[in-house]
Amino acid sequence: MLAEAQRNWPRFSAIRKTSTFRLAVMFGGAAVLAVLLVLAMVYSLTASNLDTRVDLILRAEMARLQALPESDLPAAVEASARAGANPLGHFGLISPGGRWVAGDLGASPPLRLGRTYAREDGPDVRGPLHILAQRTPNGAILMVGRDSTVITELRNNALAILLASGLVVVPLLLGAGLALSLGPLRRVDRLQRVAGKIAAGRLDARMPVDGRGDELDLLADTVNQMVGEVERSMAQVRSVTDAIAHDLRTPLTRVRNQLYRAARAPQLPPAEARRIEAAIEDLDTVLARFAALLRISDLEAGHRRSGFAPTRIDELVAVVIDLYAPLAEEREVTLAAGDLPAATLLCDGQLMVEALSNLVDNAIKFSPIGGTVMVTIAQANDETVITVADEGPGIPPEQVAAVVRRFDRGAASPAVPGSGLGLSVVAAIAHLHQFALELRPARTDPARPGLRAQIRASTKNPM
Repeated sequence: MLAEAQRNWPRFSAIRKTSTFRLAVMFGGAAVLAVLLVLAMVYSLTASNLDTRVDLILRAEMARLQALPESDLPAAVEASARAGANPLGHFGLISPGGRWVAGDLGASPPLRLGRTYAREDGPDVRGPLHILAQRTPNGAILMVGRDSTVITELRNNALAILLASGLVVVPLLLGAGLALSLGPLRRVDRLQRVAGKIAAGRLDARMPVDGRGDELDLLADTVNQMVGEVERSMAQVRSVTDAIAHDLRTPLTRVRNQLYRAARAPQLPPAEARRIEAAIEDLDTVLARFAALLRISDLEAGHRRSGFAPTRIDELVAVVIDLYAPLAEEREVTLAAGDLPAATLLCDGQLMVEALSNLVDNAIKFSPIGGTVMVTIAQANDETVITVADEGPGIPPEQVAAVVRRFDRGAASPAVPGSGLGLSVVAAIAHLHQFALELRPARTDPARPGLRAQIRASTKNPM
């Protein structure tokens, strides 16, 4: 149960590719960016307002001191620094020669005249300061400072808020994207499962509609309507095929039986008997092709699944080899079994025997005298591969897709009797089992490359 739940749980690599996740991250990122911009604007405006207020206070203090007589400045500066006229204020007076005269501020760098500037620390007064320095009429430098710890703390707090917001919002954003994507992704997974059933021929399957009226429901409803129309059309085709089978097979069989009885009439001339026998053979060919067509239609309809069961495929291969050994001996072809390890597949045993029989029969028919037909089974990477290889003319790569269609026998087979339906039956059986049929050259000899027909079956068959 736990393994099943883990297998059905969507992976993050699939979640992050969904439109819902991307939209959630995009809009969430835009919202985070907007919040950060608002915080940055609040910080900038607040810091600017505090800087302006500090500058006004410093200029007012500077104006108060500059209004005093030059001779009273040292005493006034010293008194202001000691008395704490402004708890956050600092004062200093530097002589024209650069010597400290009074106050708690010295000529620590940097020293800028005429405008307020910031200084982080100094040997005279420690801590962040905003300082305004101006020259007096006799050339001395008057300095007024104010502690800017509040502004520095505001800057640090704003930066901490921005970082904390990012650390908190980003995981929440990703979590919201994951949470919003899980539902649609699971619905898409259900749609894919049903689509796989439809592709396998289960035209009675329907896409789940949750009734939300969203885009997935609209898509599922549209697909259901389409599949319904396809099912109706297929039912009509099957109905016509059944009607043809009922209307033609019986009279054709009756005609064949009448010809068979006529051919054995004692007074019939030998020449006429040979003509009748040829007509019977033609009728048998028509009836066999007709039966093969009905067989393919029945397989493509995908309704025969009651016979599916775990089946030893190596035992089926052994049965087919025993069955076709006399035919191979008659045609002077060696029919051999290569490696046949024990392999079990979920399949219909009778249908697999039919598919393997068609492949072996084709291989024997197209193999030259003295040739070899080899049947093997290989297992690797949760896959079982059944291979039938011959030494015949092979199939050109450009004709591989065509030879599995009905009545298409390829360019190399006009001289070989047949109806061109054998590989079509094999392809229909493979499709019913959700196996893969591959046709490729068996050898590198361009004169006679042979054919390697492979049925690839996953051992993790979902059916």
